[in-house]
Amino acid sequence: MNPQAKLIFIISLFLGTTITISSNHWVMAWTGLEINTLAILPLISKSHHPRAVEAATKYFLVQATASTLVLFSSMTNAWYTGQWDITQLTHSTSSLILTAAISMKLGLAPFHFWFPEVLQGSPLTTGLLLSTVMKFPPITLLFMTSQSLNPSLLTVLAILSVAMGGWMGLNQTQTRKIMAFSSIAHLGWMTIILVYYPKLTLLNFYLYAMMTAAVFLTLNSMKVLKLSTLMTAWTKAPSLSTILLLTLLSLAGLPPLTGFLPKWLIIQELTKQDMAPAAMIISLLSLLGLFFYLRLAYCATITLPPHTTNHMKQWHINKPINPSIAVLTTLSIMLLPISPMLATLV
Repeated sequence: MNPQAKLIFIISLFLGTTITISSNHWVMAWTGLEINTLAILPLISKSHHPRAVEAATKYFLVQATASTLVLFSSMTNAWYTGQWDITQLTHSTSSLILTAAISMKLGLAPFHFWFPEVLQGSPLTTGLLLSTVMKFPPITLLFMTSQSLNPSLLTVLAILSVAMGGWMGLNQTQTRKIMAFSSIAHLGWMTIILVYYPKLTLLNFYLYAMMTAAVFLTLNSMKVLKLSTLMTAWTKAPSLSTILLLTLLSLAGLPPLTGFLPKWLIIQELTKQDMAPAAMIISLLSLLGLFFYLRLAYCATITLPPHTTNHMKQWHINKPINPSIAVLTTLSIMLLPISPMLATLV
């Protein structure tokens, strides 16, 4: 792709995100979402491979449907209340339509089927954008309308997302699909706490985006697209494989790594809200996710290529690690252990 064109698309992407997260009017928020969708499409289909074109088409159709529903929801609310302000979503039918629209945009179950397919057809760098930057505007819309949404519906969607993300990720062999189902499961954790403690949803999203960025950049640096490639990567880049192991365990939410922090706070808040059964169900379902993270970690660090085959062993590469990977990994691992020290310093 032409570098100037790529730069324009990336600037448009951040422009659309900024417009949506800073707007108070529904039409401006919708405009930002549309700019986002149009900017990411060329980045998905830039390889011109049939799989990439298919992914871009699927993404366009789903996002266009969801955007239509967002506009329909806001117009219905304006019709009944005379308010175009995002925070004034008081009409019950409008809030239900909006919940469905944002769930579709995010890839929450049961509207999640497009997300693994689109991620599988995209390059790893575009996959990173789809999993993090593209999810930020819809999450901010949910954050702004959180007081108007139906808690029971969100809880059902959240538990369904964690269950589907865990179950469907179990038998995957493609790293991008595994990361897609990981994203769906994490969105479930963000959604369940949205009505009760919206700031915790944003904290969870920030930490998830940081850990996912570390994993995607590491996979991109190792040029790993499937588990069989990952199994032979240890001899090529042992330091990156170790980094991947620790980041994946953090993404799984194992203490004392950073990924445990949002899960811990969410379970604590759900228990305070007399939702101990929901907290127990979502915690047990997250064990499914833990299994495929451990499988990825196992493939990355513990397996060695068999010596009986004719497979040529990859050369060990001594190139330095990308500084952004080093910073993101350090934060993904150390943020929870050093947080008491930071609190005392503040």
